[in-house]
Amino acid sequence: MNKLELQKKAVKIRKDIVDAVFSAKSGHPGGSLSAADLFTYLYFEELNIDPKDPKNENRDRFVLSKGHTAPGYYAALANRGYFPVEDLKTLRHVGSYLQGHPDMKHIPGVDMSSGSLGQGLSTAVGMALAAKLSGKDYRTYCLCGDGEIQEGQIWEAAMFAGARKLDNLLVIVDNNNLQIDGTVEEVCSPYPIDKKFEAFNFHVININGNDFDEIDAAFKEAKATKGMPTAIIAHTVKGKGVSFMENNVGWHGKAPGEEEHAIAIEELEKEGAAL
Repeated sequence: MNKLELQKKAVKIRKDIVDAVFSAKSGHPGGSLSAADLFTYLYFEELNIDPKDPKNENRDRFVLSKGHTAPGYYAALANRGYFPVEDLKTLRHVGSYLQGHPDMKHIPGVDMSSGSLGQGLSTAVGMALAAKLSGKDYRTYCLCGDGEIQEGQIWEAAMFAGARKLDNLLVIVDNNNLQIDGTVEEVCSPYPIDKKFEAFNFHVININGNDFDEIDAAFKEAKATKGMPTAIIAHTVKGKGVSFMENNVGWHGKAPGEEEHAIAIEELEKEGAAL
């Protein structure tokens, strides 16, 4: 896809996020919206995947370590063809396969169940190591939250990945600077994030995670990096695309009401029309 197509797809994914969370009357819109451009790039440009063959052993793997941003993940999967887009409106409903957190047993395209924060990177590291041991050339991608990396297990996994020189692993940190209780500095500062990953023998790239030119360049640089894993620190805006949600910690984990939903969709439709 070219940049304009990616931008339009990201707007569609943001609309689907807002619709899904509104329909569920619960969920996590803020971090889903901040990562929407990353989800879009991964599923429409980067990943070697086939929705018609979701279990192909040579496919690239993706782990959403910050599993609560499932609305963004599901919107990307649905728009990529893994399941019907209209099913997004069943998010968190009783009997729906689209649970509040990713479930690899019931959702096509999901490589790892997640939601217990801090654990996703360990499983991604295991997938990357498995590829090395079995001589496979698939790559493994893991999206973490900046609040999530306060978990110690993240750094155990990073230490192992760096020590084993897993250059087929790409860690992306959605650095929107807000978590459920406030800014990440106020809760338990992980800064400087880049220097920490460098200390664990990662190649580190800092980008604007809401800019497709920077995302594209970073992913290409990561793929060209040999002998060490890569971490992309993606500086993003929480709630990106919906004015009243942007940089507002209150929208970490709540759903819009009818009026808020209408305003959000109108704003996103205007953004799409302006592209």
